[in-house]
Amino acid sequence: MIVMRWRRKGGDLQAVWLREQCERRVDALGLPSRTKLSIDALCDHLSELSGRPIQLMPFALPLGSPDGLWVSAAGAEYVIYEQRLAPIHQQQVVLHELGHLICDHEATPVLTPEASRLLLPSLDPDLIRRTLGREHSQSSAEVEAEYIGTLIGRRIGAWTSEHVRPVPPEMQELAARLSALDNPAFRGSNE
Repeated sequence: MIVMRWRRKGGDLQAVWLREQCERRVDALGLPSRTKLSIDALCDHLSELSGRPIQLMPFALPLGSPDGLWVSAAGAEYVIYEQRLAPIHQQQVVLHELGHLICDHEATPVLTPEASRLLLPSLDPDLIRRTLGREHSQSSAEVEAEYIGTLIGRRIGAWTSEHVRPVPPEMQELAARLSALDNPAFRGSNE
């Protein structure tokens, strides 16, 4: 009997390498394997590992914006996610953004520090770079964050969007700026 195996050209070895790297990263977190973990318990665990608090913040984000953002500020990590998504989608968005944090992805500069200070004088230029600078495409960082989020998602119990997540004082200005970008006139009438 002749057995034929098909191989796709390019990418297979890279995909295997990426999968294995992501699995090692998730294993290194020391998450419980036999019990379901909540998103809040995951954030507490990651905060312990990094020594930095992680806060989840639901927002009605502007039309056309990403469904989630990871903001690394001086004293904490913030994961902003679209509050109007279905709960399971919210969970995947949060896990994707936590994937960026776990992998310590760097952002691609979109504004020089000088331009950042001129346009958004009250915000730290590094904060702007880390928030706005990542590519939102099929870059290796995006694929890696998505895979990390999927792997961790297998260990997460039910997600609930009922949990009230207040906006901390240091993020009030960013929250106001994001909210100001939202123009309900452009949204559908089904909300």
